[in-house]
Amino acid sequence: MFSRYIQALGNKDDILFCLSTSGNSINIINAMHIAKNKNMKIILLTGDKISNLVSNIADIIISVPHNGYADRIQEMHIKIIHILVQIIENEL
Repeated sequence: MFSRYIQALGNKDDILFCLSTSGNSINIINAMHIAKNKNMKIILLTGDKISNLVSNIADIIISVPHNGYADRIQEMHIKIIHILVQIIENEL
């Protein structure tokens, strides 16, 4: 379903920002393929086990090196998102 939104709303040079703790979420991978076909840029936040399914698609991969519980990876993703928002706000 997420892929339909990318197909309908995504445009060339837009940025698709993806979060996938495992890096293997099928809906995220499908959305990334659609975005790539539309010449969108793709940023992926994931854990440290980056699959070949996403490593060749994403333009930027930010991986959290943690082998424990998934919630620790997600906590770091939240921090990274806050930092990115602050950087964007500072540039506006």
